Formats: sequence, structure tokens, C-alpha cells
Amino acid sequence: MNMDRMTPEDHFLEARNRGLKTRARNRAKGLPGTLVSLDGLLQEVEIVSEVFLGTVEIPLKNVVGTSTQGRAVSFAPDFMPLLDRGSEFSHKWIALCGSHLKVGIRDPIKVYEYLNRFYVLEGNKRVSVLKYFDAVSVTAAVTRLVPRKDPEDPENRLYYEFMEFHKKTGINNIWMSREGGFRRLLEHMDRYRPSSGNDADRYREIGNSVYYRFRRLYHKAGGARLSLTTGDAFLAYLDLYGMPVDVDPKLMGRRLRELLVELSAEDRREAVEIRTEPLPERPASGLASLVALVKPAKTLRIAFAYPGSLQSSAWTFAHDLGRRHVEDVFGDQVETSFLESVPEDGQAYGALKRLAEEKHDVLFATSPAFLTAALRVAMEHPDTAVFACAETVSYRHVTTYFGRMYEARFLSGVVAGSVTASDRIGYIGTFPTPEVLCSINAYALGAAMVNPRVRVSVRWLHQWDSREKSQKAGHDLIESGVDVITHHNVLSSREIAPEYGVYSMVCDVDAERYVPREYLAAPVWNWGIFYEKIIRNLLNGTFGALSELYGEGQRRINFWWGLDSGIVDFFYSRRLVPLHTQKLLELLKRDIGNQSFHPFTGPIRDQSGRLRLAEGEVAGHDQVLAMDWLVDLVEADGLAGAGQA
Repeated sequence: MNMDRMTPEDHFLEARNRGLKTRARNRAKGLPGTLVSLDGLLQEVEIVSEVFLGTVEIPLKNVVGTSTQGRAVSFAPDFMPLLDRGSEFSHKWIALCGSHLKVGIRDPIKVYEYLNRFYVLEGNKRVSVLKYFDAVSVTAAVTRLVPRKDPEDPENRLYYEFMEFHKKTGINNIWMSREGGFRRLLEHMDRYRPSSGNDADRYREIGNSVYYRFRRLYHKAGGARLSLTTGDAFLAYLDLYGMPVDVDPKLMGRRLRELLVELSAEDRREAVEIRTEPLPERPASGLASLVALVKPAKTLRIAFAYPGSLQSSAWTFAHDLGRRHVEDVFGDQVETSFLESVPEDGQAYGALKRLAEEKHDVLFATSPAFLTAALRVAMEHPDTAVFACAETVSYRHVTTYFGRMYEARFLSGVVAGSVTASDRIGYIGTFPTPEVLCSINAYALGAAMVNPRVRVSVRWLHQWDSREKSQKAGHDLIESGVDVITHHNVLSSREIAPEYGVYSMVCDVDAERYVPREYLAAPVWNWGIFYEKIIRNLLNGTFGALSELYGEGQRRINFWWGLDSGIVDFFYSRRLVPLHTQKLLELLKRDIGNQSFHPFTGPIRDQSGRLRLAEGEVAGHDQVLAMDWLVDLVEADGLAGAGQA
């Protein structure tokens, strides 16, 4: 039926028909067939305060229920009417519909806001009519119901984060599904300069203009089919491209279509294929084997992006050893280049983009801080296979890789626990990321295996390469009674063992000068082994044709190799480490390598005493990769970002 020719009564009958269908569908799924009531939701919720927010415009999509159960039975869950034609309810609905068609519904409704959802106190039929006509928003007098703060409830924590965001911005039409999202969004917003030049207009301009423009194009690209919130997608776009102001709609549409590939995988909770064992080195069949025949005829051009300089950064030096290893192994089959001192911030994108534009076949971005820039470059340059050295996030466009360094850290702990005289050992950490936290935990557990009295003290640098901060952290640890220290990053690796690319060490310390007296052990990165295996598989086709590598069907892959592969290794002084400890180290190194022993085997408790792994329970890959807690043997101040819940 042509809606322009429909009478208000026709509209009511159509709306009721929709409501009856919604009720039937819900009942068939075992879901409620009528509108949600706030009374029912709050039966076991403690409300600590009611705050009147004023009369404001609210998004109708967030109006999801009514205040009392008595009114709820008149509407289907989508707010469409259920009562018969001829009832007093239907007469009022039809009258409101007629008024809306003539002059519009102008009188504000009254609502309660709870967890950023709105429940109607007065104006249910007005909401019903407006939702029937697909209105976007409605004016409402809003009273917020604030629940008691509950740190154990993720939804409650997220809502408290939203309230802080709303208090500062006044924006209620953007919702995040994960903690930290509102804080990150606010950081983007605070960097934005409004077109009016008046910072006071910043939040209003973003909420009323920039976000709605994004929302329209995002839904046009197909985003509405995802269960992720549009706010989640908006934040992902901001992380990659910045605030979408004055961006050509066609360019933005292309960006969103590529972004949707990643968001769709995340939305479906698509499993990340974590490859813990080295790739086979036999040629593949089919198209990949055809590529294997053709590919060696063309020199594979490979670029490496380094976060620091070869002279100052142990991390960069270790990766460059890997690059040189690749040149030695493959000769004229490959052509490598590198770019050092790439900024570990938003400027990384420009550097990585230049490398892709130079027509490199493969790009290795060797710092976790490059991951966002690497993703953007990969989406914009599909002919370049992009690998990012990062342990916790995987994408379809970017293959990530890292090593299970915690295995070698565990062995370092065994050494530290066996030689300490004070039962106090130290760890100088960089940032409280999952990789660093699991390394500290493994170090502590290794020490406790041989010394049940041992305790680990941690000092944070909140920086990757800082000689000054490292010296201060070392002095602080010594003064606290620590006699053995391990450093997550070694600034002087070239002086110690450049042929191995030492990344961290355990050292006995001269308390007066903080100069290591003896080097007892060193976990080692052998990046050349990883790069050789990946490049060999690219050349012989086992890894798949480069043109197919990032197609729509490609799964998210994370290479996460350990002691068994050789990418991670462990060396110790046979002169300084006690003989009985050496025997244990060899046994543990063998058993960890063949996976008959796992450093994270329960029972393990965190600092708060919570049981994280039960007796005999072994941590899975996902638990290690997302580790955000420290074991009860560790003393660490200023964790700043690592959760303890």
C-alpha cells in the first residue's frame, strides 16, 4: 500500500500487523513477546541515585522499553501496538498519528535512562508512532538511574565509563561495547579542532555532524548487519585514519569496505589461527605450486621497518641480524632494504606507506606499535604482503608474528631463583602489555620452582629504550634488597653478544655502580630463523600465492613460535650457573620444547589471591596472549593498565 495515501487508521492496522509478527517471532524463539519493562529489570538492582539530565534529544533506537509492566503488554518488543482496533488505546494511537502527519509530534516525552537505554514514563504511544515512521530521535525529559558501582560486573564498569564520557561531552548517541572505548574515543575528540574554531563546539560538532556522516556511510557499506556497535566501528576508523572530516565520500566508502572485512571477522568471533609450530617447507599443490615455479624468477623485494636505530636499539639490532641472515641464505632470490628509527606513533603510517609504494612484495613491520599503521597500509596496498611483529591482535589483511619468549623467561627465573642469596630478585619492565606481563609471571614461576621463598620486585620504565630510566630502576631495585636483576630490554646488546641479538639478561649486580659483574643467562631472539622460514614458504608457494594471501576467505593468522622452532632460545653460563641447576635447565628446555611441560601450569594465583589456574590446569594460547594480571609472587607498583579483576 502507498503510505502517502494511507489514513491514520490504515497506519495503525499496519503497525499492529508488524507488532503481531514481532511477537510471534519472539515467542517462537523463546523470547518475550511484549515490551521490556524497567520494573522487571530493576528487581534485583540497587539504584543509588536519580539524576535529572534535563530535556534533551535522545536517539529513538535507544528507547527500548517502558517503565511499568502494565503498559508493556500493549506493545510488541519493537514498540508496535498489539491491542485491537476499536479499543481506547487504538483511538489515541490513531489521533496521535494524524497529528504527527499534520504538524509533527512536538511535546517531549519523559523517560528513565538506565545503562544508556531509555524506558518511557510518559509518551509510550508517541514513541510507538515515531518508531513506526522511522524517526531518528525524540525530545525527552531524562532522569538517569545510577546503579551501585560494581567492579566485578563488566557491564557496570562500562556504564560508569560512559557516564564520565557523557558528563564531559553530552553525547548519548554513541555506544561502545568494550571497556576503554569511551576513553580512547574522548582522546580522539580532544585532538579535534572544530570548523567554527571554537573548542566549545567540539563535542557537539562531532556528535551531531561528523559521527552521523560516518554512521550513514558505514551503514551504506553494510555495517548495519554487524552486531558490533557503530561506535565500535567509529573508533576503529579513528584509530586508522583519524577524524573523518572533509573526506571524499567515495574514498571513505572504500576505506569502510576494507575495514568491514576486519570488523566482520571480529563480529563473528572468527578464530585466530595461532600457528605455534614452524611452517612446512614443501611446495604446495594447485595454484600455489604454480606460483612456486614462477616466483623465483622474480627477485622478492622485502622491506623491514625498524622502531629504533641499529646503534642504540637492541630490538632493532636483533631484527636486522635476521634480515642479514635472509640475505646470506637466499642470495639473489631476495632483495632486502630497511628503514630505521621509524616513529612509534601516528607518523609510522607515512614511513610504512612509502615502503609499500616502492613496490616491495613483503613488508615486515617489526614493532607492535606499528600494527595500526601496518593494517592501514595493508588495506591500501593489497599487492604488498604485510607482516607485523605483534603478539595479541590479528587481522585478515595483516599476518602477525611473535615468539613465546615467556618460555625462555621461565628458564631465566630458574637461574635467578637458584643463585639469589637474598631471595629477592628484580625485573625491569618496559610497559605492562600482555607480552611483558606473561614474561614477568613466567620469570617468577621459574624462580619459585627452585626457591619457594623467592619474591620478584618490578620497576616500570613506561618506555622501550631509556638508559637513564633503566639505571634509576636498577638502583631502586638494588636499594630495596634485590641481588639479581633481569631487564626486559637490553640497551647494550651489541657490547654483550651481538652475534646472538641478546634481548634480555639476568645479571649479578655491583650495588655501588650498577654495572653487571657477571652475565648469568640470556633469553635470545633468533629472528633470522622466522624470516627464513616465512620467505622460503613465500618462494616455494607453501604459504600461498601473494595475490591470494589476503583475499576475502583468508583466516586471521598469528605465528607464535617458541623454543622448539629456534626463534626463541636461551643461553646460560656453564661456569657461573650451578651444575645441578644446569641439569634442570636442560631438562626443562627439552620438555618445554616438546610441549610436555608448560610454564603456566596450575595452581597459580594472582596478586589479589584469585585462583587463575586450577591444580593441573594449563593456560591456553588465548589466556597467555591476553594476560593482564601478575602472579602472587610479584610486587609491582603503578601497573597502569593491567587489569587485576
